[in-house]
Amino acid sequence: KKPQMANLCYFQNTTLSSLLRMNDLGVDTKGGGKSSAAADKVVEEIRAKGGKAVANYDSVEDGEKLIQTALDEFGRIGKLQCFFCINIYFSFILLSTPDLIHRVHLRGSFLVTRAAWNHMKKQKFGRIIMTASAAGIYGNFGQANYSAAKLGMLGLANTLAIEGRNYNIYCNTIAPVAGSRLTETVMPPDLVASLKPEYVAPIVLWLCHEQCQENGGLFEVGAGWIGKLRWERSQGCIVRSKNEPMSPEAVRDQWEKICDFTDSTRPLNIGESLQSMVSVLSRVDGGVGANPTASAATTSSAEAVGQKLPPTTFSFNHTQSILYALGVGMSTKDSDHLRFLYEGHPDFSCLPTFGVIPSQAAMMDGGLGSVPGLNIDFTQVLHGEQYLELYKPLPTSGIQLKPPCLFLLAVNTYSGKELVCYNQWSVFVVGAGGFGGKRNSDKAKVCVVYRSKQCVVSLRIQAALYRLSGDWNPLHIDPSFAAMGGFKAPILHGLCSFGFAARHVLKQYADNDPSRFKAIKVRFVKPVMPGQSLQTEMWKEGNRIHIQCKVKETDAVVLSGAYVDLQGASEASPENLTQSELVFAEIGRRIKDVGSELVKKVNAVFGWEITKDGQNVAQWTIDLKNGCGALHKGPYSGKADVTFTVSDDDFMEVVQGKLNPQKAFFSGKLKIRGNIMLSQKLEVILKDYAKL
Repeated sequence: KKPQMANLCYFQNTTLSSLLRMNDLGVDTKGGGKSSAAADKVVEEIRAKGGKAVANYDSVEDGEKLIQTALDEFGRIGKLQCFFCINIYFSFILLSTPDLIHRVHLRGSFLVTRAAWNHMKKQKFGRIIMTASAAGIYGNFGQANYSAAKLGMLGLANTLAIEGRNYNIYCNTIAPVAGSRLTETVMPPDLVASLKPEYVAPIVLWLCHEQCQENGGLFEVGAGWIGKLRWERSQGCIVRSKNEPMSPEAVRDQWEKICDFTDSTRPLNIGESLQSMVSVLSRVDGGVGANPTASAATTSSAEAVGQKLPPTTFSFNHTQSILYALGVGMSTKDSDHLRFLYEGHPDFSCLPTFGVIPSQAAMMDGGLGSVPGLNIDFTQVLHGEQYLELYKPLPTSGIQLKPPCLFLLAVNTYSGKELVCYNQWSVFVVGAGGFGGKRNSDKAKVCVVYRSKQCVVSLRIQAALYRLSGDWNPLHIDPSFAAMGGFKAPILHGLCSFGFAARHVLKQYADNDPSRFKAIKVRFVKPVMPGQSLQTEMWKEGNRIHIQCKVKETDAVVLSGAYVDLQGASEASPENLTQSELVFAEIGRRIKDVGSELVKKVNAVFGWEITKDGQNVAQWTIDLKNGCGALHKGPYSGKADVTFTVSDDDFMEVVQGKLNPQKAFFSGKLKIRGNIMLSQKLEVILKDYAKL
């Protein structure tokens, strides 16, 4: 007696509708009895709709027989779904052995797949679907044996995905919910009828298709919904010291940090999983590995990932801003440069790109060199990309910095408590890689592609003057130090070229009005040598000015994929700026990163009317209903689902948690029009994503 009930689906051709091979013993949900009726019924349905099908009634433990039937009928085995259904409910205390359940689900999946494996390898093609269960992923009372077997199938699938990859054999896992003989005993009849198997079958067909390149995935599916699952891991915490015993008290004291998922990671393979342990050995015990050089590069860099630097203060006055302007080529020969060079000028201002100077202190003054475990050779440090965004015109003195991360280093710059600009540094350290993980970041601001030229400006440049603004790296002044980095002579600071390019745009398209400046993004491609001329090419598309910089003498591109975003003249006047403008700017920046995810969660359009002294001074619309989400300033062409009217001061009190929104509403400080229930979703926008 072999009391297994099983379904084995075999797909012969490449279309998404060819379900051809059926195996079913026709037993009951506990494995008793046997009948050919179930398999025969499915075969008849397939043939009635023009398909080819053959039935098989062998046990899944006779995997070779099952596969041979398919080979005899169709000549090949290309796609395989292991969907074995039997369940016996017992609480763990009453469970004596999981053998029957394991034989059907786990051992049956192994034996059938092993029988098909070599055939798939020889033909260099195979698609395998394991059918797990939510009980295996999450656990479920009374299903200890079933849960263990189903999660075992997932582990089997993960390994098959790795071993089969080179042979074009892909293996994925689904955890379906559908009405069946198995679920009708635990679900209400109306729910069983609604959860149709037709709402599950399409993902199986797609995962089996030649065009689908998914491999090693885990998907929950049911009722027409499909979701992909992945592992998540906290940053964790080291709870021991060198030459000291590890104690349970240390675990207890760090438990909150061990379980903190604020900056969680998502290991994709066992190598990335083990890297954390290797990093610990390096930090605590001094490193492991046969290759000392490779070990130093790997473990030190891995340790640096996710490090946070303490806040630092950068104080400056008009002298530094004037010196910076001179360093990027400003001159008294041009009358319109005087506003950046003379502190007595009625419109005395900082150049917008001076915003990179305070943030640079985060790296140069105890920044990169102070990160634990990051032992780098500064002759090999290269600036890769730079992004700067201004939320208001820069003041002429007194800024505080708060840098959060490396190597994609983000720096928020404050004047007092007011956020004035955001910098993003992409830094490369030659030879210090090899520590695993992703090679890019979805947080990174993206450069653009070069198109056509509209305007060219050429100027001479010098490094000796620019370094006085705070970049003291001897690579830019000392020939011997530059030689150690592989350069024939000291090279120009990339941020000096950056400043030149932004200044050219400001002159050509904004009449040197710094309040028109919004953001700049560049990629540093090649160095500029002393005495060469820098040539900036610009072309305008709306409020975005695309730029590319070359060395005039060699035509070599030194800045690429770059752009400057300008504000309209009416938008930029400082008197129109509100406190809330900075908040909405931050929300807009976050929406660019996670807008599509927010649209799925929120699915609404929020309107805001910000007032001062009883007068409307700003309108904002957060559109999380259409496309990938967007933030609009000013009148909105569509219709908001709910609109909030609140004063600028009260809005800031609510955002900062000082004023309860319900109290603000009942006291009349916050007025709401439209679907008031949607206000409950604001926390997702203001906290989970905007991090306010």
